Amino acid sequence: MGKLALVLPLLGIVLVASCGGGGSGCETCTDKTGAPVISIISGTVLDVNNLPVAGVAVSAYSHNNHTTETVTTDSSGNYTFTGLDGNDNSKYTADYEIYALKSGLSFYPSVRDAAALISRFDFNGLYRTLIRFVPPPSPVSTGNNFTAYRAGDKVASLARTGQITSYESGDDGSAVKGVAWPSTRFTDNLNGTVTDHLSGLVWLKDANCKGSMNWAAAVTVANQLSSGTCGLTDGSTAGQWRMPNVNELESLIDASQSRPAIPAGSPFINVNLANAYWSSTTYTALPSNAMAIRFADGRWINGIDAGDGSFNNSKTASSNALWALKSGLGGLIQVLATGVYAAGVGSYADNGGTPATPGDDASLQKGAPLTSPRFIDKGDGTLVDTVTGLTWLKRANCISGGWANVLTTINTLAGGQCGLTDGSTSGQWRLPNRREMLSLSDRAPTFPQADYFNGKAQGGAGPVTGPVIFENFIAFKYYWTSTTDATDATQAWTLFSCDFGVYNVSKGDTQQYALAVR
Repeated sequence: MGKLALVLPLLGIVLVASCGGGGSGCETCTDKTGAPVISIISGTVLDVNNLPVAGVAVSAYSHNNHTTETVTTDSSGNYTFTGLDGNDNSKYTADYEIYALKSGLSFYPSVRDAAALISRFDFNGLYRTLIRFVPPPSPVSTGNNFTAYRAGDKVASLARTGQITSYESGDDGSAVKGVAWPSTRFTDNLNGTVTDHLSGLVWLKDANCKGSMNWAAAVTVANQLSSGTCGLTDGSTAGQWRMPNVNELESLIDASQSRPAIPAGSPFINVNLANAYWSSTTYTALPSNAMAIRFADGRWINGIDAGDGSFNNSKTASSNALWALKSGLGGLIQVLATGVYAAGVGSYADNGGTPATPGDDASLQKGAPLTSPRFIDKGDGTLVDTVTGLTWLKRANCISGGWANVLTTINTLAGGQCGLTDGSTSGQWRLPNRREMLSLSDRAPTFPQADYFNGKAQGGAGPVTGPVIFENFIAFKYYWTSTTDATDATQAWTLFSCDFGVYNVSKGDTQQYALAVR
């Protein structure tokens, strides 16, 4: 992406500003229509304990002249921009993004001004979460705040995969990492809906009441679903239901089960095993496709799979099932947002992102938010993820081989190996399970994701223009998880380093790689 890009469809925001020649700044300017112009923007940066954070660089990027003004938070965590205005001769009205940066910290914004909205923005392939503006009712905008996350903080916790059988020392079944499922995970609400007390999501009980269809039709059907159809007597109305994003759909997978790969004894009926299930998440590398999951075994679908062409994720050429859901009252965990954001928003024709369809992932942005920048480099060979709180081995090409050998290597990993100077000892590291490995993904429109981690913000063919996150993440390779394929114990689940889809690979394959986590 050579251009800067706007983001979320409901978050496209414009700051109208013009004062004669523009550029000198004023606090009471009006545009040509007489509307007031923001010239003061302020906010506060607090940590997760509500303590002020000083010395944070808060920047206001202007689209009009592609310049950035930066101020620094004071001892109370406060910052203020004054005199921000637009250029009267500009083709576009003034347009600002506000973001925060400080070494060793990650940030997530909050807003009080109705005109100031949380958004994502593509800075030449580097994705930042920030605050964006539309014309407000007054020339002063306050409450544009940021929460700062340090190493050890986290936005959300991950759930267990469900696998309890151990196939090798140190694997998913022996480590059993993640939030334990509630003793009663699902409740049949006796009105056509089922509540998942782990995620808090409410699902349609009949998992195949509308049959299979193309992606656009499935999005529409989900958006129009209401009480009186599909066995629903819950009083729901059109617009309350939606197609799940890929992380929400994945949350139903029980890695200990197959045919279907959902928790045993759950009250769902008519789970479709002949087709995959659509998600509302567009496939990063090919917008004509969408992410889909096969519930016979929990495999993600990319292109024509299964050898006979019975599974496909082309939005138009394939016919997959719909499993609709709606938001509930909250559960033990919050499913992570996918990171997908919408294109075609605001003043610019090329906004990067994913073309949005009403009711899809790009338009709704459901899930626990992703901090920016997300990872904190500890300088000792480790990275801390401020979204999940997990610590990762930074060197992504150090461990490779067959599944059992990789487990052994990671079980004995310690300081002095793989670039580690953290003082870690044997037994502290583990091979990530399926949920943990999936949590790394940010499905912003970059491909391969491995190259984004390597700092190649424009993709594999581009130069290193962004921050290096992981070191030497190998593109077009599978990365092992510690989770065995319950359908075939000779295979384990892996994440493909380009699309971060979940695929089964023979445990004897010695050509794949692994990360370590703790």
